[in-house]
Amino acid sequence: MVASASRLLRFFTAPSEPAVDQPQPPVAASVQAAAVAPMSAIDRANARLMEDIAEFLMACRLGVTARNLSLAHAAFSGDDPQLARAIAQRRQADLPITQQWLDEMCQDDSQEGAIRALMATLEDSIDHFAATARKARTSSADCYAELARHVDSASDNGLDAVLALAQTVLEHSKRLETAMQASEDEAKGLRERLNRAQRDAEVDHLTGLPNRRAFEAVFDREYREAQAEIDHLSVAFCDIDHFKRVNDNHGHETGDRVLQAVAETLDRLSNRTCHVARHGGEEFVLLFRGLTKAQAREKLDAVRERLAERRFVNRQTDDPIGRVTFSAGVADVFAYPTPRDALRAADEALYLAKEQGRNIVMSAP
Repeated sequence: MVASASRLLRFFTAPSEPAVDQPQPPVAASVQAAAVAPMSAIDRANARLMEDIAEFLMACRLGVTARNLSLAHAAFSGDDPQLARAIAQRRQADLPITQQWLDEMCQDDSQEGAIRALMATLEDSIDHFAATARKARTSSADCYAELARHVDSASDNGLDAVLALAQTVLEHSKRLETAMQASEDEAKGLRERLNRAQRDAEVDHLTGLPNRRAFEAVFDREYREAQAEIDHLSVAFCDIDHFKRVNDNHGHETGDRVLQAVAETLDRLSNRTCHVARHGGEEFVLLFRGLTKAQAREKLDAVRERLAERRFVNRQTDDPIGRVTFSAGVADVFAYPTPRDALRAADEALYLAKEQGRNIVMSAP
């Protein structure tokens, strides 16, 4: 297994180097040493990432497919902290990571990607159809005007046969223009419905918050703007404590209401400089523009305290749910090389908060 992982790693990270088991031409030791350049920090990071990916796929006996490589890269590069945490938790519990489990974990992302691709294709089709309809209608209108001019001229000269024929063509042309106008209006309505569908695709329907897809677009925009304006930018991950216990003891309907209550509490922070989104499951992500890490932590900690003071009750049974709390990790985005690294740091701080006993907001180092 280790040998297989090593071969996979060599395939991705050292394609230009000869394989270990192949003979190499004799080279003077001094020349050979000079030809080997020291690895840069990026090279070392890439090598570590590939080692993690190869070890994961081989240890779990997962196929080296494009999808599995993409999912493993997302987990170990920090692109998908939720998947990384699920993998870590499963490994800690000594549970197998099978292809079926991995596919089920990422089923929503796959469906979302398929929806996005379908919407993009539909969008292109609508644009093409609308342009064609508009061009045909314009052409028909021009033809109608030209024919009308000739009909007027033919009427003055008493050419009744030509007039009758032209009148028939004119009526047909007018009907065509009307039909093309209706088609163009239909395309416009379809475009508006597609725009609404695209907006709906960026909303988490359970909580009403923006979803992960919408947050990533906002994060990208705010990152570029804050960087250009030399402004503070902080990011935070929040995770409801012992949420599985709520579902197990009181049912998923009650669990959904708890999710909605926490979402509503966090959403009170939302404004022009603070963005809140549901990242997935019982996890939320927040972006604070213009706030340092300490200021963002203080603001989020105040929300945590207010939530912890509330006592929840199961509406169906009147049984007390008790106190609902969350743990969180906050990171300074510009303290890290990339936004993904900052997200990973916030996620690691969240992990630390869980280890410290939960109901805590921790700052990333």
